[in-house]
Amino acid sequence: MTEERERFFSRLATVPGVRTMPSIGSWILVEVDDPADLARKVNRRLEPGTVSVPRHIPGAVRVPVRDPKRNEELFQTIRDIQEKKERRRYFLELKTSSSSAVS
Repeated sequence: MTEERERFFSRLATVPGVRTMPSIGSWILVEVDDPADLARKVNRRLEPGTVSVPRHIPGAVRVPVRDPKRNEELFQTIRDIQEKKERRRYFLELKTSSSSAVS
């Protein structure tokens, strides 16, 4: 389980907009811009309660460490959600900067 946890922790650290935080046990804490939004989207795509937002850690989401197959599915889901968010942000900034350049 320790090897899988380390592998999963390293994989999560590669996702845009996700910052892994020091964690212990069978959970990994990740810091994101909108934890409630990420948790809601992940839980809708996979199953309710897959990830949670801890009340006493601002900006964090608790991600469970499970078996390699389920971890990979969770990783891909988080990566897809975050990449879409980053793309939206990029195009919004591009649109804003191009409209201000025209003015």
